[in-house]
Amino acid sequence: MQKAAILETFILQLRTELQSLTRAAQDAFAAATDPDSKAENKYDTRTLEASYVARGQAQRVAELQQAVASFEGLSHAPVQPGSPIALGSIVTLQSADEAMHCLVAPFAGGTEIVVEGQKIVAITPASSMGRCIWGRRLHEPMTLPSGMKVKIVGHQ
Repeated sequence: MQKAAILETFILQLRTELQSLTRAAQDAFAAATDPDSKAENKYDTRTLEASYVARGQAQRVAELQQAVASFEGLSHAPVQPGSPIALGSIVTLQSADEAMHCLVAPFAGGTEIVVEGQKIVAITPASSMGRCIWGRRLHEPMTLPSGMKVKIVGHQ
């Protein structure tokens, strides 16, 4: 798996999600500001509810814009041998049963992609798993927060 292809796939997925959410946020804003959605009585909260939805979606759009920008700023350069896991690291963890591939990302934790048939999950340094692997090095064994024992078998 090439690091550049992995990063580009994450960026493409985030941009696709951003476009979809931007359209939804625009629709929610239009619904919240539509004169036809005016309250009919003091108990009618449609306009208030629509404004909450529009606000939440606008905040999510801003977060996704920041995520796309941060992914675009990650280095495509290969990792130097022996260097610690940091932002932009693609890490392969091996347990007794399976291999897990992770990208240490500044945003969008939990986002999953598939490249060359391999699932790769974005994890952030703020997550418990991110804190566990942050600063570790290739071939270092560890116990994940879930209790699973793994070894770092890949780092790029």
